[in-house]
Formats: sequence, C-alpha cells, structure tokens
Amino acid sequence: MDVSIIIVNWNTKRLLLDCICSIYETVKNISFEIWLVDNASTDGSVEAVKQNYPDVKIIRNNKNLGFAAANNKALKKMRGRYALLLNTDTVLTKGAVENLYDFMENNNDAGMACGQLLNQDGSKQNSIANFPGILSLLCNESLLQILFPEKFPGKRREYKKSVEVDSCIGACLMVRKKAMDDVGLLDENYFFFFEETDWAYRMKQAGWRIYFVPLAKIFHFQGQSVGHNVKSRIMFYRSRYFYFKKWHKNSYPLIRLIIFVRLLINAGLNFVGFVATLGMHAGIRKKLSVCTSLILWHLGGYAED
Repeated sequence: MDVSIIIVNWNTKRLLLDCICSIYETVKNISFEIWLVDNASTDGSVEAVKQNYPDVKIIRNNKNLGFAAANNKALKKMRGRYALLLNTDTVLTKGAVENLYDFMENNNDAGMACGQLLNQDGSKQNSIANFPGILSLLCNESLLQILFPEKFPGKRREYKKSVEVDSCIGACLMVRKKAMDDVGLLDENYFFFFEETDWAYRMKQAGWRIYFVPLAKIFHFQGQSVGHNVKSRIMFYRSRYFYFKKWHKNSYPLIRLIIFVRLLINAGLNFVGFVATLGMHAGIRKKLSVCTSLILWHLGGYAED
C-alpha cells in the first residue's frame, strides 16, 4: 500500500463527502486506502459515508477526541508507507497526492511534506508554518516574511520548486511511516492546533526534513471544520501555551506575558473601532467580544489547564 489517507470528522457531513469524492476523482496512479475517524458526529456523517463510499474504513469514537488522538487511532492501523492527513474542509486537485508521493519517494530525508493550499477563488493561502518563538510573537509575521523571506517563507513569494521549511499547515499533510516510527505519533496533549508543528519539530530534532511542494494544490475552505468562535480560540491559545511550555520552558513566563499584552492591545484597538463605529460594525463587535472572553479566560487562570 502506497498511501493511507486519514480524515478526522466531527459533524461536517457535506464537507466530508466532497472531500472523499475528490480523493476518488483525483488519485489514480498510486494505491491507497481511506480511513475515516469520526469524533462522535450526530449529523449522519458516518451513515452517509457507509452508503456512498463502502470501501472507506471507519473508526467511530464515542466522544470528540480532538485531532491528534483521533488521527493516532488510524495511524496505528494504517498499511501505507505514507500517511496523508486530510481535513474534511479540503478538496484535492488532480495530481496533488501523486505530486506529494513522488516527492517523498525521491527525497529519502523528507519526513513530512505539504502542498499549496488554495482559497475557493484559487488564490493562495498560507501553507507553511514557522516554529513559533519570541521573535514571531514580538513582530508581525507578514513583516518577517518580507524582511527575511529565506527564514520566514510564505504565500507572498512564488515558489516554482520544493523548498525546505520548519513546518506545514496540517490541512493536507503527507508523512513518512519511517519518520513516525522514529519520533512517535502525534502528541495527544494537543486537542486541536499545533499538533503538526510539534510533530515537525520532533522530526527536525531527529534529523528529518520538512518540505513545501508547490506543485501539489489543494482547495481549503479554511476554518469550516473548526470554526472561529470563542471556544476555538481558547483551544488555539491552550495548545500554543502547551507548545511553548514543552519546547521553551526557560522563556515560558516571558512568552506568556508577551501573548497576554498582545491580546490586551488587540482588544484596545477593537474597542476604539467599536466606539468609532458606535457599535454598528458587526465584525468589530465580534472581534471585541472574542478578545474580551479570551482576556477573562486568562485572568481566570484557565490558560494553565
């Protein structure tokens, strides 16, 4: 078996069916299996997949285990030499999986590779992630990408060839089984967010390399599988704090301070916008509400959960 495609789902039936359809329509020249790991969906996702795609192997959890733990269930059972972790809010383009597969086959040092994520209109999304640190917290990442494009690659630069990167956005991620055997599976302390960054960091430490393969193109309907509400933002902050505590223990108190100050500044700017628009701008109202909830979460000590 060449590739084991693993999809974690939680109540995204329509997206899930479109994602699986794109697999069968675009992956032609390699052998593959599909694993669906369902996190206790209640929208009929599993039943729809059984009816429309009976060959899909299904693992059905009795509760929402999150991204890392759910993927690990299938990673332990996979038969492929590579795993392709695929979000439900993605649609593959023709040749995308083969391009990633061919690259991995021709680069034995590659532990992980990702392709170019696209918005619905075909414009580029950021597909590359740098390892977060104090510099990236203090400075705007877009500015860092402009000033130091070699160190901070991003979507503003046109890549015609594959390039080595720190980490990848996990919406569509191909990982070598040997690299997994070397460094272990995803860290289940992450419920959602940063698990692929942590994985890439461990692979880099073990001597594996991470690559961005621009020829592989994947539509990504960003955020539809997790949302943008307060709960999802708290998950993001909790995962980010865990990552920093794990890998930057000595500077963790300073990092926490920087993150909180940035949150206060963001809340202040949104409050100014709220006042200037007399509270009539729905987007500013929502951002201010989210910032306020996050500040209260921090003040309540929940960031240490």
